[in-house]
Amino acid sequence: MMSKLTPEDVVLRYSKRGMNILKKYLKDGYCRTAAEKLLHAERGTVLLTTGFYVAGYAETDGPLGTVAVAEALNHLGFHSVVVTDKYCKGFFELKQLDVEYVDIAADEQVYEDILDKYNPVYMISIERCGENAEHEYANMRGVSITSETAAIDHLFELAPEKHIPTIGVGDGGNEIGMGNVKDIISEKLELNPCVVPVDDLIIATTSNWGAYALTAWLQKLSGEEVLFTFAEAEPYLAATLEIGSVDGVLKEKKMGVDGFDMTVEKEILDSLAEAIA
Repeated sequence: MMSKLTPEDVVLRYSKRGMNILKKYLKDGYCRTAAEKLLHAERGTVLLTTGFYVAGYAETDGPLGTVAVAEALNHLGFHSVVVTDKYCKGFFELKQLDVEYVDIAADEQVYEDILDKYNPVYMISIERCGENAEHEYANMRGVSITSETAAIDHLFELAPEKHIPTIGVGDGGNEIGMGNVKDIISEKLELNPCVVPVDDLIIATTSNWGAYALTAWLQKLSGEEVLFTFAEAEPYLAATLEIGSVDGVLKEKKMGVDGFDMTVEKEILDSLAEAIA
């Protein structure tokens, strides 16, 4: 009899950017561990960040997963606040989530002020570019997007001294959190990785899927129904496209994420529900 797939297995399906290679360098059950720690945290404000610049827009990978986690956390007694920049303008108000917008050119003091304002009990990044060793923000082709990317990763650099636990969700190597495995990414994937670490790294074929896996474990462990559903995902993605968003691989306003159409999104969400049943 085949062993049952875990959420971590499900969200590495169709891997095409080497995340399946990275998996063996992470501890087993890394997503479950992140969920357990989150559930044990003091209830308070959680700062979530997302928004990856692609061809004049925020890509479709990230906002969906951020909504999934933010709504799950609100249900579980936390207060979710999304920290992002102008390219995600209007995305999270669609779900009545609280949002803190940061100017692209904001300096370090702005991020200090955000932490003072919210005093977060946790911070979570879902598909947000982090700086590499050259202090640049680069896309998967190695092209700099620094001029279009607010330095929100600075919040995560400040986290250790502020004793704020952190989670990072990524799918390529240039996202906040990949600093945990930066040497492996440089060697095995031949990319110039993000160097910003987190306490718990979640990898997936798309970052949305990694976020869904986190909500799957939150549901499994808490007994509360917080796993995102396709019935929620599809209309939300359509609404963000209407505002202004693109598939990060196709660079087109299409119903899909990283080149995967919505039939795959449904498959992953359904498989996650089966994995925790």
